[in-house]
This record gives sequence, C-alpha cells and structure tokens, in this order.
Amino acid sequence: MKLNAYLLKSTVVAGLGGLLFGFDTAVIAGVTRALSVAYNLSPASLGLTVASALWGTTVGAIFAGYPGDRYGRRDSLRGMALLYLISSLGCAFAWNWYALVCFRFIQGLAIGGSSVLGPMYIAEIAPAQWRGRLVGFFQFNVVFGILVAYFSNYALGRLNLGDVEWRWKLGVTVLPAIFFMLMLFGIPRSPRWLVKKGRIAEARDVLKLTGDENYEDDLQDIVRSIDLEHTHGDEPLFSWKYRLPIFLAVSIGMFNQLSGINAILYYLNDIFERAGFNKVSGDLQAVAVGCTNLMFTMLAMSMIDRVGRKTLLLIGSVGTAICLAGVAAVFLSGKHGEWLIWLLIGYIASFAFSQGAVIWVYISEIFPNRVRAKGQSLGSSAHWIMNAMIAAVFPLMAASSGGAPFVFFASMMVAQFFVVLFIYPETKGITLEAMQKKLEIA
Repeated sequence: MKLNAYLLKSTVVAGLGGLLFGFDTAVIAGVTRALSVAYNLSPASLGLTVASALWGTTVGAIFAGYPGDRYGRRDSLRGMALLYLISSLGCAFAWNWYALVCFRFIQGLAIGGSSVLGPMYIAEIAPAQWRGRLVGFFQFNVVFGILVAYFSNYALGRLNLGDVEWRWKLGVTVLPAIFFMLMLFGIPRSPRWLVKKGRIAEARDVLKLTGDENYEDDLQDIVRSIDLEHTHGDEPLFSWKYRLPIFLAVSIGMFNQLSGINAILYYLNDIFERAGFNKVSGDLQAVAVGCTNLMFTMLAMSMIDRVGRKTLLLIGSVGTAICLAGVAAVFLSGKHGEWLIWLLIGYIASFAFSQGAVIWVYISEIFPNRVRAKGQSLGSSAHWIMNAMIAAVFPLMAASSGGAPFVFFASMMVAQFFVVLFIYPETKGITLEAMQKKLEIA
C-alpha cells in the first residue's frame, strides 16, 4: 500500500499536538535562570515551577482516555488545542508566581492529553505496514518542537528583551496553538472509533480515503473486534489477562523517564552552566543537542518498521548507559568538561534512536480496541508521573552531587536492557487486531 495524501495530512495534523508538546516541554530550559531571579526561587521552588506542568501532564494523561472514548480522538484533540492556547497566553501574562504555576499546570493538561490522543488517533487510521513510521511521526514532531524551542530561546535571547524576555519565550506558542486548532477541522474521525459507535458507513469511507486497498476486509476485522468487545461489556483494564500489556506500557513509560531524558532537557542550560559554559554558549549547544535529537529520530523512523521496536530499544539501552556513565565521570572527577557536549550528543542520539522513537508507537499497539484508550492513558501516565518526580528531585540531587543523578540514570538503562531482552515482544508489521491474538488477550 502506498502512502496517500489524505492519510499523510491526517497524520501531520494530529502530529502538530506533538510539536506543541515538545516545544512546551523544552522551552522551560531557557527561562529557569530568569524565573529564579524574577521570583527569587530556591532550588525546591524552581523544581516545583518546572514540575507543575508535569503534574498537569499526569492528570491530562490519566483522564484523556475518557473524552477520547466519548467524543472521539479528533474532537478531544481540539480541546487540547484550546488548552495549549489558554496556557500560552496565561504564561506570557502571568501576574505572579502562583498564576504562572497555575497556567503551567493547564499547559501540562494539554501535553498529557496530546500524548495519549495523538498517537492513538494515528495508530487507528494507519495500516499495519505504515503504523510504526506514522505513529513515529508524532515523536518526530515532539523532537522538532524541542529543537524549535531551543532555537526560539536562542533567537529571543539575542534580542535583548530584558526582564520580559522569559514572557516572550513562554508565550510564543500562541500562534502554532491556533494553527493546530484550525487544522483539526480538516481531518476525519478514527475509523475504529466510528465502528465502536455503530457508524460503519463512515468508517468505510475513512478507510477508503486513507488509501486502504483491502478496506472491506479490514473493516470486517475491526467490526469483529468491536463486536467481541461488546460481548465483554465495559471491561475493566485492570484484569489478569491484561497483565502483560499493562506491564509493557507502565515499564516502557517509566524507563523512558528513568533514562533522565527530560531532566536533562529541562535543565540543559543549567547543566552546561555548571560545566563552565556561558549563557549564549549554553543556548547554542542546546540547539546542537536538539539537532542531534531530530536527526536520530528521523533515522529511527526510517528503520522502525524494518528493524523492529525491540531491537531499537536494545541498541539504545547500551548507548545511553555508556554516555550517561561518561557524563557522571565528568562531574564526579571535575575534569574533561570539554567532553560533556559530545557525551550529551551521544546520549541524545542513542535515546532518540530507541526510546524516543518507540514509546508512543509501542503503547498504541499493545492494547485491544476495547481498552486501548484506558491502556494508552495508563502508559502515558506512568511516563509523566515518573517525569514529574524526577524533574522535581533533579535540582536537589544535582546541587548536592553533580554526578549522582547520571550514575542512577545509567544504572536504569542497564536494567532496561535486560527487561526488554527477556520480556518485550516484537510488534512490527502486525495489525492491531492480530496483536490481540499474539498477546493472547483476544
């Protein structure tokens, strides 16, 4: 099957939520110093400022499955676009620290909801042979958003905007949020959601428009899967037969953050400063890290449906563990600071090639239709809860021992290697309906 324009457009639009997700995740790295000065923040208060968005993200991820099931994935994404818009304006015009934390929390709701609804929507409109690359496009947009945030921070920092510079950095996402909302009115609903609601003819039309050559056979597979779901009624996610997909979703979400990725992205400028680099140099090196992230995400996307998800995870575990151990050695020894940028680039490359590209694809594949929204929320929630915990603790750990966090992250990547090697199944090239049979949960 060839990739047609309608399917590509739907994927790109749904993926715009990932771009905003990435931008709003990383932009904070360029304003931590300014916020500390503006509001006289202690390390603990700075950690709360950063983590406030992450706790919102956790709540958004936990509850996004409910509107996703009731109103549909596409229409729920429109709600996320509105939250992005409100939070961007709120952060830009925050009148005190409490208002900033509140709007950061709302921003987190949008990020968490997007992390559930975007990959789920793309997984449900994509054919099996393209699913890895198309869902991977969501992660590409996350990474591209991170790079845009770093570049935006650098560019705005060069304009000498003074005390309002941080407001511009946090508020610039208003424009892409508006664009995202408008574009969501030009894509279809998920065919699997339509079948679940009994709208079979509409689902058939969507499958045909997206270029599915065997649309009638695939439609009947979806109908049979949904009919089986109806015989189970409103089945709870937490039941014994779902123990494997639950473990897979929770563990991949937790390991994604136990790699230290977002702690490093949030505090990247601070890490460079501790290593002796000035503000402009730190901003430029952050852009270099963002470019590396983007390039290796693109490389992983080109290989994920051929090499497979499991192989990428194993390769990345080794690379991230080695680079994190090197970063720890730099900070613990106080020597060879010039190696830091190269170790971090190697770390980002290893992460982007594995965990970064795989997580949202994998979580969207391992649950059956009847509990996919709940399962996607669970895996995403595990990811964001661990993210918030690490982001809040990282400044305190780094202040007491610069190398200690990186020793911990490296050891977690060693643990991930063995968990993936012995427990994780491969999911490439298998339809969502056939996946249920492979995991023995049909």
